[in-house]
Amino acid sequence: MAFLFSNRPYNALFSIWLFINRVGVSAFMLTHGYPKLLMLLDGRTESFSDPLGVGSLASLILAVLTEVVASVFLILGLFSRFSALALFITMAVAVFVVHAADPFGTLEKALLYLFAYLNIIVLGPGKFSIDAVLSKR
Repeated sequence: MAFLFSNRPYNALFSIWLFINRVGVSAFMLTHGYPKLLMLLDGRTESFSDPLGVGSLASLILAVLTEVVASVFLILGLFSRFSALALFITMAVAVFVVHAADPFGTLEKALLYLFAYLNIIVLGPGKFSIDAVLSKR
């Protein structure tokens, strides 16, 4: 019962939470990245927005690299902080550039991802990750 009122993290539960959070957020992001990957493979790049002024193809490639490749790395717990940083930047572009004029309800999902990735950047991937295994060498 004391655990419920404690202000200290419970180490075993904390490591499990980091794993669940990292894998869950990344799996959800894959549902956004997979359609973009199909768009890239089908050659439908001209319909993709160009928020950074680098061209539709380059913007789509960057989105696919972050939303698919970085998400897979996060699921594995490999290059976790770097991958989370790339996804954080992608969500910051979505919030502050692509959807800047949209109502809060539209921004909310990207903001939730933004803070979830910030959580991973700050707290790390946890002990259930390839990064943790590699750091013990």
